[in-house]
Amino acid sequence: MRAASPLALFNGSYLGQRPTGIGVVARDLVNALDPALVPLLDPLGGDRPHSLPIPADLSPEFGRQGHWRRLVWTQNELPRLLRARGAPLLLSPLPEAPLWRGVRSVVLAHDLLPLRYPQFSPLLAYHLAYVPLVLHRAVRVLCNSEATAREVHGRLGVPARRLVPIRLGFDPGRLRPLGLRREAFFLVLGRHDPHKNLDRVLRAFAKVKDPGGPLRLKLVGPHDRRYTPRLQALAKELGIAGRCDWLPWVSDGERLQLLNRAQALVMASLWEGFGLPALESMACGTPVVAARAGALPEVVGDAGLLVDPRSIDALTSALDQLLRDPALAAGLAAAGPVRAADFDWRATAGQVLEVLRECG
Repeated sequence: MRAASPLALFNGSYLGQRPTGIGVVARDLVNALDPALVPLLDPLGGDRPHSLPIPADLSPEFGRQGHWRRLVWTQNELPRLLRARGAPLLLSPLPEAPLWRGVRSVVLAHDLLPLRYPQFSPLLAYHLAYVPLVLHRAVRVLCNSEATAREVHGRLGVPARRLVPIRLGFDPGRLRPLGLRREAFFLVLGRHDPHKNLDRVLRAFAKVKDPGGPLRLKLVGPHDRRYTPRLQALAKELGIAGRCDWLPWVSDGERLQLLNRAQALVMASLWEGFGLPALESMACGTPVVAARAGALPEVVGDAGLLVDPRSIDALTSALDQLLRDPALAAGLAAAGPVRAADFDWRATAGQVLEVLRECG
């Protein structure tokens, strides 16, 4: 007997063995959805019921070639899979979808950073033309924050009635307080792109008065030949190169340990569509120093220290406060998990299913 038609197929083409950012969101969102209602297009050969296998070389882990292969596959092969499975919709965890062949899509918008901070690259046309076209043609655009929804409407003119803000979540099995002793380091999670504001983070760290010994800064994120060497040169110029650890990637277990042992997470981005590391840090009971920019105030609320990301002195002061005021650090550590509990993938999945039923 043929299985009942699903509400949508989940576009898993972005998934890889070492997920970061959008890949983590895609993995956790699909895990929260009923596989019978939203089968996964699976590149990893997992054991999720109702999944459909797709090529395994489409994710960002395969570099620019993987990106172009994914776009070609999206336009040419994905419509065929939707027709074969009888799915009325494509659910995509990023703004990628077929533009022709009558495919109706619900896509998740994370931010418009490449439009806010354009950089000349072979992917410029992708960000300037393809992504806006996908957002305009989608029957609904799920936005990871109110800030992203405002930007998609204001910058691109996508009608507000088609924008649905949702809250992202975290996996309590992967991210939780462990009750470990805090160690003498601050933690940064994320890429090295200019909007991440790491030059000011390095300058602020260099000015922190370290009362208890050799304080370190651990920067976890993929190295980028355009930006990482410059940041490392700045650390050397500031005299802190020997106290900076540059880690391109860590496993889930290592990430959990780092988040539980850090004095604080520092997320001083000039703009974030959401700010997943801030949520992950709060879930682990680790204080957060976050920028008063983009969606970060929505995520952090009163459970972290919000600062002007363009002020090195403000960043320095916040880091100094956490080191010198144990009561402040303890209060933020206690507030974090309470705040993070408001971001539940199960509730998000229920909201997504409601959108799919409405549009199907």
